[in-house]
Amino acid sequence: MKKVAIFDIDGTVFRSSLFIELSEALIEEGVFPRSARAEYHKQKLAWLDRDAGYDAYIGAMVKTFYRHIKGVPYKQFSEIGERVVAEHKNRVYRYTRDLIRDLKRKRYFLLAISQSPKSILEHFCKHLGFDKVYGRIYELGPEGRFTGAVTDVHLIANKVNIVKRAMEKEGLTLQGSIGVGDTEDDLSFLELVNHPIAFNPNKALYRHAKRNEWPVVVERKDVVYEL
Repeated sequence: MKKVAIFDIDGTVFRSSLFIELSEALIEEGVFPRSARAEYHKQKLAWLDRDAGYDAYIGAMVKTFYRHIKGVPYKQFSEIGERVVAEHKNRVYRYTRDLIRDLKRKRYFLLAISQSPKSILEHFCKHLGFDKVYGRIYELGPEGRFTGAVTDVHLIANKVNIVKRAMEKEGLTLQGSIGVGDTEDDLSFLELVNHPIAFNPNKALYRHAKRNEWPVVVERKDVVYEL
């Protein structure tokens, strides 16, 4: 049985959000209307000015995405996703990039779990050597166009369910397991593994990590701080 290493992706490996970059590209390519940016612009500015949290910004963007994805051909969506990954694939944190390489050499099974669309995650994570990827899957109609619905919505919302499914399907063990996340949304799998790491954590995850004496790692510019 292989040891498993579980990673969140956006903000943990990728130095941005694949979902955000893909959404912006869909607007630039004219798949979503230019006016779509106005739907989350206020929340984005509030986050940039530190007047509101990231969750409000990403939540507004998710609503915009759902509003406009219906009817978009999967082929067009996938091609734009590939171009986004080609442009951004090396914009990763050095700490998690090097950790992934080290764990790959040690023959860990690398599992990625993210709220970003699975199609773009697969392109991005393949480049890094991940063995399995779980992300949001959007329903397709008979003509290969998105219906606007999400499949397995309850599964992806609870990351512990994903880990259990992967353990059974892939024959993995939690003995010696490692987990890396950046927000409280990752607690479900961080509490399962033997060696949880809070990487660039938000306040909620930072407080939880300190209470439980988990390692806290922060990467700022070209310096990695282990707290």
